[in-house]
Amino acid sequence: MPTARLERIWIKRAHRGPMDPAVSASLDTGKGIRGNANYAGRRQVTIISAERWQELMAALADPVDPSARRANLMIGGLDLEASRGRLLLIGKCALRIGGETRPCERMDDARAGLQALMRERWGGGAWATVEAGGDIAVGDVVRWAEEAAYSPSSSSSSGSAGRSSSPQGLG
Repeated sequence: MPTARLERIWIKRAHRGPMDPAVSASLDTGKGIRGNANYAGRRQVTIISAERWQELMAALADPVDPSARRANLMIGGLDLEASRGRLLLIGKCALRIGGETRPCERMDDARAGLQALMRERWGGGAWATVEAGGDIAVGDVVRWAEEAAYSPSSSSSSGSAGRSSSPQGLG
C-alpha cells in the first residue's frame, strides 16, 4: 500500500477571502493554522481527500482546481469518510477529526452542480482540531493513529472509525 501524503496546503487570509497556496504551515495546539482566518475557531483545520476530489471532478464536464473547495489541507492515500473521532497524524502533528465538512453554496459559485455532488460520502472533506501542533509541509507522511499507542513523539497506523458528522460548511 502506498504511503499517504500531504499533497497541498492552503491558508485563508480572511473569511470568504482567497485561499493562498503554501508549501508549509505551522499548527498551534488547540488553535489551528497560524495565519488562517479560522484560527482558534471550532473548525481549526479543514481537510479534503485527493482521491475523493478526483472522483468529483470526473463527474463534472469542466473540473475546477481543488482550492475552490476552500479546505486547508489536501491529503492523498487516506479516506476521510466516517472518520469522526479519529486521530490523523501529519508529520509530528496530530489532528482530531471532528466531523464532516458539508459543502456550502459557494461550491456552486465555483461550478454549477458541485455542491450537490459533494453531499455524498464526505465529498466536502472533514474538519479537525489540533491536538499536537508543529510544522507541516507538502510531502509529509499522513496516517491514522492507533489510539492506544499514540503520543506526540511516537505514533503508529490504524484506528477505529467514527460514524456521525457535523452539518458545517466552509465559507
